[in-house]
Amino acid sequence: MTIDAHITDPSLASVIETSRAAREQAQTLVDLIAQATAANTTGPIPADALTEISKQQKLLNTNLAHLRGLHRAAHFRARETKSQTAEARHEVDVLHLQLQNLYYEQRHLEGEIAACEGFDHTYQLLPLVPVEDFLAQHPEHADADENELMVARIGHERAEREALEQQRLELQKRKQKLIAENKKRRDDLANLDKDLEKFIDAAKPIQQMFEKVV
Repeated sequence: MTIDAHITDPSLASVIETSRAAREQAQTLVDLIAQATAANTTGPIPADALTEISKQQKLLNTNLAHLRGLHRAAHFRARETKSQTAEARHEVDVLHLQLQNLYYEQRHLEGEIAACEGFDHTYQLLPLVPVEDFLAQHPEHADADENELMVARIGHERAEREALEQQRLELQKRKQKLIAENKKRRDDLANLDKDLEKFIDAAKPIQQMFEKVV
């Protein structure tokens, strides 16, 4: 397989075609000069032979000039293609680096997800109401998924605990009030005992006077 079979670019094919034509033209010119020289070894080359040689030389110069133009254009196109290839390679390298970063981030996120899934969350230790009892009390969550159901159960547990805490605070207030009232009553009883003792002490002379009279 010749090299021509591997070339598909029209501009390069034109260069090869023009180069082939120039080579054939040069070979034709060399053959004409050789024939004219061989036929006239002792005298000048005939005018008709010189005219044909001149004609072929002009055609060769035309082909060479055309070939130089095509070669220059191909060189510029090759330089432009090289620049475009470098830009495309740089873009591919950037995209490859971004892809590697995405793979790294994906692996990192997968590791974080696995760690989160295997983590012993505190909510798992909460003494929540069994699912059956919760759904019996709140049937509106019957179609909820696992996460939504867990959030609802935790919210229910929080509400229940807040209500119990409110009751505890109210009972604590009542307890403090009762303690204060009991203390006041004890103080009142203590004061009453003191007053009674004073009254008894004050009544002793009167009692003695009655005892003398009797």
